[in-house]
Amino acid sequence: MDILYQDNRILVCVKPAGIPSTDEPGGLPDCLRRELGDPHACLRTVHRLDQVVGGVMVLARSKEAARRLSAQVREHGLEKDYLAVVHGVPPEEQGELRDLLARSKEERKTYVVTRPGRDVREAVLRYQALETVGGLTLVAVRLETGRTHQIRAQFSARGLPLVGDRKYGAPEAGEAGIGLWSYRLAFTHPQTEERVAFSALPPGTAPWTAFPRLRATSEELEVKR
Repeated sequence: MDILYQDNRILVCVKPAGIPSTDEPGGLPDCLRRELGDPHACLRTVHRLDQVVGGVMVLARSKEAARRLSAQVREHGLEKDYLAVVHGVPPEEQGELRDLLARSKEERKTYVVTRPGRDVREAVLRYQALETVGGLTLVAVRLETGRTHQIRAQFSARGLPLVGDRKYGAPEAGEAGIGLWSYRLAFTHPQTEERVAFSALPPGTAPWTAFPRLRATSEELEVKR
């Protein structure tokens, strides 16, 4: 486990793709307890990544820290920046995607819909296209809302499915992992009340290795407010 930072209130790590974010056998908190050598360590999940997605996550190490971090998640005080690789090229280099999303529990899938309704929620993200190579585009994404499968559903609805995301229409052949990575988190420390930020680049595997731009500085990869 790649632990970026820890103290008595928070732990920031890089979640590997393929393991759940939730506290269950084989989930992220369980893996971290084994890494720390403490099976009873308090590690509370305050936000989630899809199981197939890797990247930076913060966990609370006390009940009070969990309460304060969860409040930041609800009030959009926790900034979440992602890197994504999509099939095709967005029509504009940068912009905002604003949709209504509905979730099918039976299919475990999120859909863009045109009308308000029960369990339909607004989803907003901002993006910036960074580089296009061989028909694939590297995109920086900042979430303004945190809906289930939001990035995957919103780009797919525009004919830009994420690489490797067969659930949302990506081609099946020649793709390893999903092209989505939690690149950066910024939030207010629940004890010191200082603003802190942590980042980690994607692994050196496909589809990320196709893009020289990933050698850029962190500032160049961010979506500006």
